Amino acid sequence: MPLNFNYEKTMIDKKLLDILACPLCKSPLIYDKSKQELICKADRLAFPIRDDIPVMLEDEARELSSDEIDAYSK
Repeated sequence: MPLNFNYEKTMIDKKLLDILACPLCKSPLIYDKSKQELICKADRLAFPIRDDIPVMLEDEARELSSDEIDAYSK
């Protein structure tokens, strides 16, 4: 990741977010701007966004904790 990368500048287009779905279960995703991740609550996975590109690969996703899932459910 470049040193001058600006997270505030990074934003997923709403139209893209409406189209994207979890590659495993096809559920809608939640955009977490602060962590630059797309969240699938059903599979408890967070897919990273790198250089404004969602990385929708299971091997690249991280597992979410129960606390994280609860926070996204509020």
